[in-house]
Order: sequence, then structure tokens, then C-alpha cells
Amino acid sequence: MESTRQRKVSRLIQKELSFVFQKDNIGFLFKEMITVTIVRVSPDLGNANIFLSIFPSNNAEETLLAIQNNKKVIRKKFGEKVRNQLRIVPDLNFFIDDSGEYAQQIDRLLKK
Repeated sequence: MESTRQRKVSRLIQKELSFVFQKDNIGFLFKEMITVTIVRVSPDLGNANIFLSIFPSNNAEETLLAIQNNKKVIRKKFGEKVRNQLRIVPDLNFFIDDSGEYAQQIDRLLKK
């Protein structure tokens, strides 16, 4: 069960990371559209598990690997945006959210 503070911090992380991925010029991301779908924060607010939806999904693994390799750059840009709102910038762990693809697969199976 998440506390109110965890929910507020996870919404803040989701909003600000979306701006980092969409607005800031990050050199290692090229034509992918990245959406932050779910953020789960630990009770001590020190770790954040971030689930990303990557489009086009044919090279999602490569994009996730590039994001994980440049985690320090993303965390720094994120920290600059939330430095007045969070005392500690959480450690960011990125994962692929494949729920959209799963829903499309179920839809295709139901149409058959």
C-alpha cells in the first residue's frame, strides 16, 4: 500500500521524466517516442522503478539499453528539474512496459 507521499513523488517523477524524454535534447535518443507509464517509489523515496512505453517497439530493447547506459545523464537532468521539490533524487531503474502490446495481442486473438 502506497502512502500519500509516495503517490505524490511518483506523479512528480512521471511528469518531470516525461519532460526530460520529450523536451530536453538527449543525444542518444533519436526517433523513438518514449512514454513514462508507471512509476513505483520505495517507501524511503530512494529508489524509483520506472516503466516506459517505447514506440516503435521493434527496437525497444536497444532503446532501453541506451537509456540504462545513460542513466546518469537522465538522473542529472531530472535532478536539476526537481531540486527545489525533492531533497533526495531517487535512483532510477528503467523497465519496458509491454502492456500495450499485450492488449493488442489479446485484441487480435479475440478478432479471430
